[in-house]
Amino acid sequence: MIIDTSCYPTDVVDLAWRHDGEPFSGERLLQMMDGPYRINGKPRRIDRAFIQPPQGNTIYTWTDGVQSGREAIDAYMAYTLKLVQQYPDRFLGCFVYNPRCGVQNGVEAIERYVTEHGFKMVQMQANMHAYRPDRAIDWVRPAFEKCAELGVPVKLHTGDGPYSIPTEWVPMIKEFPNVNFIMAHFGVQTGGVYCFEPFQWAMELPNVYCESSWCLQSRIVEFSKVLPKHKILYGSDTPPNEPGMWLRLLEVLCTEPPQGLNLDEDTLEDYLGNNLARMIGLAPTEPPRSVEQAEAQLAAYGIENKHYLATLVA
Repeated sequence: MIIDTSCYPTDVVDLAWRHDGEPFSGERLLQMMDGPYRINGKPRRIDRAFIQPPQGNTIYTWTDGVQSGREAIDAYMAYTLKLVQQYPDRFLGCFVYNPRCGVQNGVEAIERYVTEHGFKMVQMQANMHAYRPDRAIDWVRPAFEKCAELGVPVKLHTGDGPYSIPTEWVPMIKEFPNVNFIMAHFGVQTGGVYCFEPFQWAMELPNVYCESSWCLQSRIVEFSKVLPKHKILYGSDTPPNEPGMWLRLLEVLCTEPPQGLNLDEDTLEDYLGNNLARMIGLAPTEPPRSVEQAEAQLAAYGIENKHYLATLVA
């Protein structure tokens, strides 16, 4: 099973990345997920994806001065909720907690989106929402308490200074050993390269995991040599990224050194989605053992063995 940890479909142009043209819709994301992508020579689709609103779009609902509190939260989560309900077999909901909409409002929304709408993850974006995680304790702790109560993992945006340097999250991570924390982007963004910090904390703390998007390929090889096999999770950060390139950065682990590790296909499948599936209570699946089996699986889903770039919706 392949699960993308980080995707951002939207019906409003992404304000953070200043995308031109039409919004990156859920249907466009589905087309990209269908691929197919060649993984060890076999055509594959991305089976599921965690989706959430683009980060920039989680701030304008309250900064425009029109909406506040629960109303603002439900406004920025509306399209994500619509897609999760419309495509439950493909999309998994990730709730974005913005304490600037009110801590109690956010905590109540976490419970509502998890228990009423089936969301399976909560994300924190300290840089976009402008708070330092190790100082804004009264904003962070109530959210983590609710996540611990509900048993949902927390994805942490990491890589940008001054508020998303990975180690800034560690005091609160240590306070909640029963919550699984995913350090998104492996500590790498356009504003910084802190990939050694998620690696070191994942080695030291049992509840810290590393999501692969943005990480340097050579570092993925280096870290995969010693990280416990269940600690690496595939993610693409789509958009702005394209999912296939990040699949490739993990697939290359199956090649010979120095670029690869001669990784076996079952461990690669763990990285690509089974690790995350187990974390959220889904049954893991085996990778296809032959090209014919992979093609048959695609055919069962009605997917033509032709790359999505050749069939994009206009």
